[in-house]
Amino acid sequence: MGIVIRPARLDEASVLTDLALRSKAYWGYDAQFLESCCEELTLRAGELSVRRATVAEQDGGIVGFTTLEGDPPQGVLGMMFVDPDAIGKGVGRLLFQHAVATARPLGFTQFTIDADPHAEPFYEAMGAVPVGVVPSGSIPGRTLTQLLRSIPG
Repeated sequence: MGIVIRPARLDEASVLTDLALRSKAYWGYDAQFLESCCEELTLRAGELSVRRATVAEQDGGIVGFTTLEGDPPQGVLGMMFVDPDAIGKGVGRLLFQHAVATARPLGFTQFTIDADPHAEPFYEAMGAVPVGVVPSGSIPGRTLTQLLRSIPG
């Protein structure tokens, strides 16, 4: 597949924000919904390191990214987005596996995921289990399933 997973660079914040919005739009959300999500899906250069942003790069372009946030022992898979042209091609699986592999040596024993409904089956296939619901950070009255992924020792 030729995908390299690496830490995000400071100058990539706007590229990652654009990718997140395009990835969200892939699932048929309308312009008003996406506008409501814009602030929550915006990454800033100064937070990429703190949020442990990691990108998947292929042929010189970014095809996906994740953030692994929080402090051990429990973290948060804060963002995970794949470029629409790469959805279904294994990029998400590689990013998720990398997040798990990265979490372990950092001292995480588990992380939560507040999942978009379209992503729930993927996260469950990756070993995450539903543990409840949480309010959306963008849409008042909307809830998201929260999943938990244990990190094997």
